[in-house]
Amino acid sequence: MLSTLNSWDHYLFQFMNHTLANPFFDGLMPLVTHPLTLGIPLLLLCVYLALTDHKRGWIAVTLLILTVAVTDWTAAHWIKPWVGRLRPSHEMSETVRLLVRRGGKFGFVSNHAANSMAIATILGYFYSSWRRWLIGLALLVGFSRVYVGVHFPGDVIGGFLYGYAVAWSILTLWVLLKMRELKRGKTWVWYLEEPPPGI
Repeated sequence: MLSTLNSWDHYLFQFMNHTLANPFFDGLMPLVTHPLTLGIPLLLLCVYLALTDHKRGWIAVTLLILTVAVTDWTAAHWIKPWVGRLRPSHEMSETVRLLVRRGGKFGFVSNHAANSMAIATILGYFYSSWRRWLIGLALLVGFSRVYVGVHFPGDVIGGFLYGYAVAWSILTLWVLLKMRELKRGKTWVWYLEEPPPGI
């Protein structure tokens, strides 16, 4: 079973890294996958939300920072060393089309994929009208990681699932905290215009 999945993973990598190769993607995907390309707009968005959306903005940004910190650190320092799966840029360095630096030794799970899906999940929870665009952006980031040659598709899929799981774990804790605070008559957790139930 594992050998079959690994074979499919290698096949999909070859398809995305070689068969789909074209000059337009060769110029675009290194930009998409660069941390600053999305990192700077995300930082500006967080500042904007915190300054303009008042309580909801502050809560969303706080949970976003917490989620990305947990996701990024655990993926890099726990999961990657524990799984020990080589990146394609290390395992097949002679045949991979590498468009960026090859990164660290291990690739499962992809931090880019985990972080982008965690961001999409948190912001999509508080701003549901953005959800489709945020998930599309996360998928684009994941695709870019395979296209530029630094991750297998399985690394990206695993990253998506992990980022989603961490984000919903933190959102669940937030909802439990909100329910507890509302039962105590505390309204700092409530950001909607209508009054909270029972108060």
